[in-house]
Amino acid sequence: MESKPFRVLIAKPGLDGHDRGAKVIVRALRDAGFEVIYTGIRQTPEMIAQTALQEDVDAVGLSLLSGAHMTLFPQITKLLKDRGLKDVLVFGGGIIPDEDVAKLKKKGIDQVFGPGTPLTTIVDYLNSRLPSVKKK
Repeated sequence: MESKPFRVLIAKPGLDGHDRGAKVIVRALRDAGFEVIYTGIRQTPEMIAQTALQEDVDAVGLSLLSGAHMTLFPQITKLLKDRGLKDVLVFGGGIIPDEDVAKLKKKGIDQVFGPGTPLTTIVDYLNSRLPSVKKK
């Protein structure tokens, strides 16, 4: 019996229009065997949560450079829980000050990756965390 690849949604919340990093992550995850859904730019928290529900994802990766991470990331985790997606792993990346990382983790973000994080680090993180979080 062959196992299904994990499904990962990569999303760009808010008005941030810079998506080069998100597209690099999408490509790296696809190359590593994940099934990846990319929302594109300027997504509302509601749109991201609804897409996560419709696509039956195992993880949601949020990419943000605009500085609105302390507002948007917690909104998204709340909306995911409101839709019954409490087992979906949520991780983030972008320009996020070190002092905000612990606060985001308390609000449901499992891990935060900064600029320059090796792609293998993100792939390894998902490969290690998803099997324990999501047993399908």
